Amino acid sequence: MRHRVAGKKFGRTTNQRKALFRGLVCALFKHQRIETSVAKAKAVKGLAEKLITFGKRGDLHSKRMVMSYIPNRAVVAKLFSEIAPRFTNRNGGYLRIIKTRQRVNDRAPMAILEFVDYNEIKDKALSTSKKDKGDNK
Repeated sequence: MRHRVAGKKFGRTTNQRKALFRGLVCALFKHQRIETSVAKAKAVKGLAEKLITFGKRGDLHSKRMVMSYIPNRAVVAKLFSEIAPRFTNRNGGYLRIIKTRQRVNDRAPMAILEFVDYNEIKDKALSTSKKDKGDNK
């Protein structure tokens, strides 16, 4: 029985599991939205929200803590300069999980993990790109 045993192992060793989570969090911060299995999305959501909270603090210690988990400097810079300032007035709940479909190969339930303000940012980016295209004509 699994009484009081926290976390899923995903059939991987500890190092493989950490690498998987680091890759998913890095991709989430880079692309603002990822599609993965529901179990992986639930596991990564808590880690990503902790890193966003570090980003909101913005001090040197927070940057070093985030860099110890995400070794990609460009992604960490994006977290501290673009992502974290969007959530200064929010006390958690930065991400949402939207269940979408079942994967074709193994019928695993899939989900989209995205920021709660993803649609606003996407619309803003589309409107600015349309204005830029209109100015060139």
